Amino acid sequence: MTGAGSPRTLRSRLRALRSEAFGADPSGARLERILSSPNFEDGSFRNPVGARTRPSGASMAEFAKIYFHKEARARRSPAGRIPVHPTTAADLARPPVTGLRLTWMGHSTVLAEIEGRRVLFDPVWGDRCSPFSFAGPKRLHPAPLPLAAIGPVDAVVISHDHYDHLDLPTIKALVSSETVFAVPLGVGAHLERWGVPPGRLRELDWNESADIAGLRFTATPARHFCGRGLRNQQHTLWASWVVAGSDHRVYHSGDTGYFPGFREIGAAHGPFDATMIQIGAYSEYWPDIHMTPEEGMRAHLDLQQTEPTGVMLPIHWGTFNLAPHPWAEPGEGTVAAAAPVGARLALPVPGRPFEPTTGDVPQDQWWRAVATAPVGGWPAPSDTTRAPAAPAPDEPSPGTDGRKVAPSS
Repeated sequence: MTGAGSPRTLRSRLRALRSEAFGADPSGARLERILSSPNFEDGSFRNPVGARTRPSGASMAEFAKIYFHKEARARRSPAGRIPVHPTTAADLARPPVTGLRLTWMGHSTVLAEIEGRRVLFDPVWGDRCSPFSFAGPKRLHPAPLPLAAIGPVDAVVISHDHYDHLDLPTIKALVSSETVFAVPLGVGAHLERWGVPPGRLRELDWNESADIAGLRFTATPARHFCGRGLRNQQHTLWASWVVAGSDHRVYHSGDTGYFPGFREIGAAHGPFDATMIQIGAYSEYWPDIHMTPEEGMRAHLDLQQTEPTGVMLPIHWGTFNLAPHPWAEPGEGTVAAAAPVGARLALPVPGRPFEPTTGDVPQDQWWRAVATAPVGGWPAPSDTTRAPAAPAPDEPSPGTDGRKVAPSS
């Protein structure tokens, strides 16, 4: 059978449809560089500390049961329409007064304006984080404004090659611009296949730096994994990023589990005016590769050398349904984790610009208006702007893994 509806023809069409989105495997000089990396061992990139990247067979069965539970599924999406700030091109055309402005576009996408330069982290404007346009996790809210309305961007930073961070339609839309792409080692193979000229790539191993438009970009370690296809060869690196100007510096976590390396990054590059920290899509079934809100707060403090200075912007939540936790839980958990340590949070709706070094940092727990309230109702609103306060003697403190631990007796 070889007609239009034959299984063989359907498979061929699917292969053709997905092949471009899958990207390309590193080869040639790029592959040689990967093979010589100190972070590449026994055929794959290695995490700074051990990490389980997939649930076991038994865990998968348990996970599926929880994930498809009817009541739990309802809580994983907002009950109402997610508010989006009506940012315009004119808003972004006005330079920040302080020299630093951040605009969270949703998920891990952030526009950072630093000392007259514009940096776009993990830009995802596509409707689905998937190789297919008709299947896969779909956006829960629209992008706050069209990609073209942002205007010229000096640099695009990619943390790793998963679909919710490296989006084919978005990259192809940026190809015609003059922007430079800062990416982890190996990821450049995908971008070259999609039309990005090699001369506009800055491909870095951990702890390597590149200067772009007067800013210094440093790829720093993260605890995660890579891959865009069924043949996940771990041949592309994942990274967090430090971007520093003369007077301001920011940190973007990408995707990562908690690990002691945050303290080393903070000692080498911090403290930061703002950290953008992944606090969503976590699960007990993959505890090593995504942080909980409590772990995210511990990472923020580590990066700031234990002092709750700077602003933490929670990212990697609210836009896509990627884990079994309730939709609003990452926001609530981050607020709860910030209160006892006096950390300062920025809680913007998608698209709302703010300047981290001013007092005008968004604080409203906006998700409560559109989320299903937990049994017993919402906790009292927290003040995330107050000065740091010392914990009471009997108050639990964050443990080294970011989770609460009881005081020793």
